[in-house]
Amino acid sequence: MIRKLFDYWIHRLVHKGELRLGMSILAKNEADIIEDNIRYHSSVGVDCFVVMDNGSTDGTRDILQKLSHELDLHIIDQPDTRFQQSQWVTEMAIYCKRKLKADLVINNDADEFWEPDNGMSLKSYLSAKDSVVTVRRYNTLLPKEAKHENFDYRNSNIIICNGINSEPKSKKTIESMLLNSPSPKTIINPYGLKKVKTGNHRASHVCRIFNGRTEDKIKIVHLPIRSYKQFKKRFENRSHISQLNFYGLSDETNYLNKEITEEHIKKIYERFILSDNIMEFLNKAEIITIHKNNINKKISVYKNKK
Repeated sequence: MIRKLFDYWIHRLVHKGELRLGMSILAKNEADIIEDNIRYHSSVGVDCFVVMDNGSTDGTRDILQKLSHELDLHIIDQPDTRFQQSQWVTEMAIYCKRKLKADLVINNDADEFWEPDNGMSLKSYLSAKDSVVTVRRYNTLLPKEAKHENFDYRNSNIIICNGINSEPKSKKTIESMLLNSPSPKTIINPYGLKKVKTGNHRASHVCRIFNGRTEDKIKIVHLPIRSYKQFKKRFENRSHISQLNFYGLSDETNYLNKEITEEHIKKIYERFILSDNIMEFLNKAEIITIHKNNINKKISVYKNKK
């Protein structure tokens, strides 16, 4: 405890110059989004990346290798099938500190895009003095165009601005599951860090009680379901099964009896696309709002600079 406190204050006192911002990502089979994610964040102020690949088989690892020749991106191969997110993300934060010399680290997932207000850099709203910065997360809803096979997730322009706070262990309908208010995420100072907690939603830091804060000028746009192709792939790999069962869909996800057909998966996917009437009601109730993301714009600007 004393050593970590000393570590934080020495770094704070001697730090000079521009903030160096790192990002950690724990990824598995995210080939449809991982390059967009990294290029986007490189364009909004992230200086360096460490990505832990947890045994991807869909080409994610090859994409990361290609990007590592272009960006300050380090890859850690983690084939362990026991998912130990808290331990691994904490390890990546320490890696960012020791190997990449990052002052702050964003604990990210491949389906999350951290957007600074007014087209600024993320670093405009951060300081090397920060210990833990909490940032609100916003889920996206699939538009009706998502029923088409050629739907591009970057055209998802509806976010839930006022989500529902419900009992975490209660069973929910598809609608209430989609509208549930997601937990925020954290940006952490690796100097003085004790532990990043499961889901990257919280972090223990020796100085959090003194200068931990919330930053409202950064928002996280979360794209958990992006297209039918992505949903089907993850469903077949069983990565959605436990979550869907948790929400009362066990009868529809009985993969143990091999009852799931592609037609069945398609019907489950389409239940996540709400009707026009429901969307109109949600809009009038100010539960959802139109949010035109700037993923394509930022990526194209970044490529032009290169």
